Amino acid sequence: MPGISADGVTRVFADHRELLFSIVYNMLGSVADTEDVLQETWLSWASRNQEDIGHPRAYLVRIAVNQALARQTALSRSRETYVGPWLPEPLLTSGDTADEALRSESVSMALLVVLETLTPLERAVFVLHEVFGYAHTEIAETLGRSPSAIRQLAHRAREHVRARRPRYQVDRRTQRQVTERFVAAAFGGDLDSLLEILAPEVTLWTDGGGKATAAGPRPIHGRDKVARLLVARTARPLEGLDIRFQPVNGDLSAVVFVEGSPFAVIVVDLAPEGDRIRGIYTITNPDKLTGVH
Repeated sequence: MPGISADGVTRVFADHRELLFSIVYNMLGSVADTEDVLQETWLSWASRNQEDIGHPRAYLVRIAVNQALARQTALSRSRETYVGPWLPEPLLTSGDTADEALRSESVSMALLVVLETLTPLERAVFVLHEVFGYAHTEIAETLGRSPSAIRQLAHRAREHVRARRPRYQVDRRTQRQVTERFVAAAFGGDLDSLLEILAPEVTLWTDGGGKATAAGPRPIHGRDKVARLLVARTARPLEGLDIRFQPVNGDLSAVVFVEGSPFAVIVVDLAPEGDRIRGIYTITNPDKLTGVH
């Protein structure tokens, strides 16, 4: 790229920014940390002699992925002292633009939770290979590992994920219908409807980060316990309640506002049959709702 201008340097980075965002977000599960990694990647890119970089996309992905891996060590330590369950930061997308369509390629909230149980290297390999379609040889160059080592990491990660979350596809119309039925039952205090729509093995996760009174200290398991807890929480109606349905990490979800301010994001995960809810992810930590509007 001989003689590239300052505007050209900026334009090349901008052309790849959303790809980098999606990869790093799927590795970290945090929008704020993803933005920090992208800033570090930009500084590295802008400070290099562009004539030395033959493949800008590969260079940018390599820098971003390795910066994300370095950051995961600190993130793991901070999550050990987190109050209550830690859930990924919800990523709201409308899909109205090409950039947002790329962001919607981020994996579901339920799969992000499973990815939290992988090692950082396994997660990086899984995201690059399974989500973005990178070949093992490309990932090996990115991570500075041998292709055989990458294949082993990919195999372990894939088996780990499949054991906890077998692949299946839920129809988008069904996702919307079940989500709307759940919200109506939960916020309407309809215990019978909740018991009907929840799978027997349903689990409720609530991430308040110690800053939201409605959050519990640990996940709740079982249809009866979850349904009764949800009904108890809505016994006192919230003033100025406004519930909107928006895509969150690619799935239509409920975004709850109280008197105009974001209060919660609720994502439901359907069982393979598609008509029962097996997982409910509720994010009420205000620090994770700053991008909600």
